[in-house]
Amino acid sequence: MLAREGVRVVVHGRSAERAQAVAAEIGAGGGRAATVLGDLMLDADVEHVVAGAEAAFDGIDILINNAGGTSVEATHGWFETPQEEWTYAYRQNTLPAVRLAQAFAPRMKERGWGRMIQVSSRDAIAPYAEFGPHGAAKAALNNLTVSLSRELAGSGVTSNTVVPGLIWTPLAAPWFKQLAREQGSEDPRVGEEYAIKHLLRAAVPRVGRPEDVAAAVCFLASPLADYITGSTLRVDGGAIATV
Repeated sequence: MLAREGVRVVVHGRSAERAQAVAAEIGAGGGRAATVLGDLMLDADVEHVVAGAEAAFDGIDILINNAGGTSVEATHGWFETPQEEWTYAYRQNTLPAVRLAQAFAPRMKERGWGRMIQVSSRDAIAPYAEFGPHGAAKAALNNLTVSLSRELAGSGVTSNTVVPGLIWTPLAAPWFKQLAREQGSEDPRVGEEYAIKHLLRAAVPRVGRPEDVAAAVCFLASPLADYITGSTLRVDGGAIATV
């Protein structure tokens, strides 16, 4: 979606095949894209990613901090979760954003314009006991977005967070299939409908799509959002029951 708006995109990932597939899709649509590979939990890889991204199109003006994740299934209760899982969640979900912000934001300040956009999770503000480490790490991401916005005050560079609700992705698909089987069906759409009616209780009666999140990111990345910084934009169909 950014490419369709005229943005030259550096696609980051750990899989060359998947990153190149995204870049090829952008190219087929008339956009320009490059790829850079690396594990953002490793210092050497971060340096490689930063150098490659900067070289691709002579600097980065918009950074989308979208790295992170968690296990699809919780394997421990809150009290039984080992300390290593809490530490790993922080290294996986929070520190990559810190590393890339420290690398790219000063150069954006020098140019007088830039966008730092963190992709968080509903788990950050409406946490589940089963995913304690992930929720805490994402909450830290929300917090650093605000402190970063203060550090960037008056520079022309903004820092904001997008908080998706439940989005239909390959990671969520097994859960919908499980819900469908519990209802006596093999059709994941049955699981989706059950989740909408009985679990999400969202104001918008559907599961989110990646395009919903992309639209929010594009808005925050655009000049239309010059007066928005330090903010959290929820893209959840009204499902998160918190102010």
